[in-house]
Amino acid sequence: MSATAPTRVHSHSPPTDPPPRRRRFAVEGADLSASVAVFLIALPLSLGIALATGAPLQAGLVAAAVGGIVAGRIGGCPLQVSGPAAGLTVVTADLIHRYGWRATCGITVLAGLAQLGLGCLRVARGALAVSPAVVHGMLAGIGVTIAVAQLHIVIGGSPDSSVLSNLRALPHQLAHLDPAAVTVSALTLTLLLAWPRLPGEPGRLLRKVPAPLVAVTGATAAALLTGLSLPRVDLPSWSSHALAGLPEGPALGVVAAVLTTTLVCSVQSLLGAVAVDKMAAARTGAQARLGRSDLDRELLGQGAANIVSGALGGLPVAGVAVRSTANVNAGAVSRNSTMLHGVLVVIATLLMVPLLEHIPLAALAALVMAVGVQMVSLHHIRTVNRHREVPVYAATTLGVVVLGVLEGVLLGIAVAVFLALRRLTHTRITHEEKDGVHHVRVRGQLTFLAVPRLSRTLHHVPQGGRAVVELDGSFMDHAAYEALQDWRTSHTARGGSAELTGRHGTFHSPEASSTACRCRPWTPWRNHQCAMPSGGAGPAGDPEPARADLTPATGIETRAPGTTAETRTPETAAPGTTAPDTYPHELARGISSFQRNTAPLVREELARLAREGQRPSQLFLTCADSRLVTSMITASGPGDLFVVRNVGNLVPPPGEEHGDDSVGAAIEYAVDVLGVRSITVCGHSGCGAMQALLTAEPGAAPTPLRRWLRYGLPSLERMATDAGTAPRLAERPAADAVERLCLTNVVQQLAHLRAHESVARALAAGALELHGMYFHVGEARAYLLGGPAAEGVFHDVREDMREVEEVCGPA
Repeated sequence: MSATAPTRVHSHSPPTDPPPRRRRFAVEGADLSASVAVFLIALPLSLGIALATGAPLQAGLVAAAVGGIVAGRIGGCPLQVSGPAAGLTVVTADLIHRYGWRATCGITVLAGLAQLGLGCLRVARGALAVSPAVVHGMLAGIGVTIAVAQLHIVIGGSPDSSVLSNLRALPHQLAHLDPAAVTVSALTLTLLLAWPRLPGEPGRLLRKVPAPLVAVTGATAAALLTGLSLPRVDLPSWSSHALAGLPEGPALGVVAAVLTTTLVCSVQSLLGAVAVDKMAAARTGAQARLGRSDLDRELLGQGAANIVSGALGGLPVAGVAVRSTANVNAGAVSRNSTMLHGVLVVIATLLMVPLLEHIPLAALAALVMAVGVQMVSLHHIRTVNRHREVPVYAATTLGVVVLGVLEGVLLGIAVAVFLALRRLTHTRITHEEKDGVHHVRVRGQLTFLAVPRLSRTLHHVPQGGRAVVELDGSFMDHAAYEALQDWRTSHTARGGSAELTGRHGTFHSPEASSTACRCRPWTPWRNHQCAMPSGGAGPAGDPEPARADLTPATGIETRAPGTTAETRTPETAAPGTTAPDTYPHELARGISSFQRNTAPLVREELARLAREGQRPSQLFLTCADSRLVTSMITASGPGDLFVVRNVGNLVPPPGEEHGDDSVGAAIEYAVDVLGVRSITVCGHSGCGAMQALLTAEPGAAPTPLRRWLRYGLPSLERMATDAGTAPRLAERPAADAVERLCLTNVVQQLAHLRAHESVARALAAGALELHGMYFHVGEARAYLLGGPAAEGVFHDVREDMREVEEVCGPA
């Protein structure tokens, strides 16, 4: 048994000495420092959001403390920080305007109870089904509402409850500016924007202090030193703090208010938990030991926090992206950091009231206005535009701004459903004749609704003519399939020819060929099981059909790993002959499939490349291992890569006696003739060449393989001498000696590359870049060598922590 393997104690095991008891409330240093960082951000933001809603300022502090302690202790996402969120500002402000503050607290309690019910029903995952365009549009609408309202306070006025009213009153407010408020607000915004951009090493150290804290502190200090007369934070005595009361008014209106609060709190918290999971998974070392969030438990935690916050007179609580991001970035490793931040808020509320009351309201308004502007993300707009969901985004945003949050979300969902139905039912069918061939093109999804138009169009193809039907869609229902097959059978029976092609290749019906593979060329590449037609036994008389894989967008067939070809006489064999059981004509079958399915799709592109010559952008040097499909792992096509493959992805140093010139010739040709802009050396997991280097016996007789592997000996020496600084993966240590050598070999071969004259010359001129890459075959995951090669850290190729703001906004 390994020394590190856990010991399993059964109920019938003899008694042993009990292990030392862990302190139940032990706090690690990383959690303590993270809690301080989150507290410094939460304090000014909580006051600012309370100001923006029109609630008592203590309500923001109550929500921050309860969100940290209650949601942090019960919730299912340990690293997510909860508290008053900018996304709830509009909802809360509207509730206060309609029902008053105490009734708003009661609605918050009811919303918390609704969240508890949803958590018990385990429907948390259902919230993730909401279209991202609706979520982004909701946040953008809330951001616009916040920014317009806080702009009035920034310039010295007071906002109205309606966005349209604020916009109408803005010209008059601009004509009567308050110079003191504008000065403090401008200073706050300047510090907020400039602080994260401080240059140099001093700037890197100063940036550890949160920008919101610096902005509010700097503006407060400036107002005190200059003696500006401004409205400031007013925290009344806690003895007069209002608690929750029962809401009064039409029952339908109260139910709608509870549902709106529940919806916004739940969706923002659940999407935030998913985004925090992605951030935490990207971390390395001990910090990455947390598992995925329990979304149903997170909903229970948010519900409990809202019940407590509302009962104590606090704002509604939800997961907050800015504080959660700060918590993860600060290295928090457990829920203790979130809870400690809540405790610090309580301490500050009790002991720092005299200091907090010096903060100008204009500084808090500027801070919240900046958060509102950031919620209208250009990245979100580009994303929804790329997915053709701008109408959904725009409808949701305008609905939230003009009608309200719940109404805007419902409007966005309605537009999303309408677009989905339109895309499903909207089909464009055209017919044209070109060079004697009748082309029928179908754009969109082919359903029974389009069958009459399809039949009319197909009727225009004359008997005996040659027809090509191009299907450019991802869905075809049974009625459309039957209509196409019936027409094809009838057309071919009358002497015509009909070819059905899809987005990725030619479609072959079961009747089209009795000897060819029945796989369609658009079948996804994923160890696809291809059923061969009956009529021949499998190996050793096994009636199971052989299997085949389809590479993406090519339709070239290859057998699945571990399978053998079916015993069958290939199409190319002479009549009366029988292929042996090993089926040596598998290559011929693959070529035949290419000629039949893929060549018509790529012929035009290959003809262009034949005319213009090859112009690859990079030289890709990798191992000859059959599991590395370079075009697949780099998503490249013909003409993109100049590929050199050899055993062990080795680069022989130049000028070595009896050296191998084939790799050097390829490097010289790629750099000097083709003018590639980058060279990538790609290693991979489970490399047989690296295993051979590790297990080689000294003094063994030289063979061609051993003579070639001598170019990998420097990698072996490097691994032995640089044990402390050996190349590694950013997210975990190397699994074993083979993986360590594979990583070291990539770095060493990059050093060999730099020794080549053509490479050195191009590097000096700034015309060439060198990259290292490692592909883990079993995980289908690629890692890129980051920074100087001397650092030797391979980073996972995945999206960075901006995904948090993509999903749930900046606050």
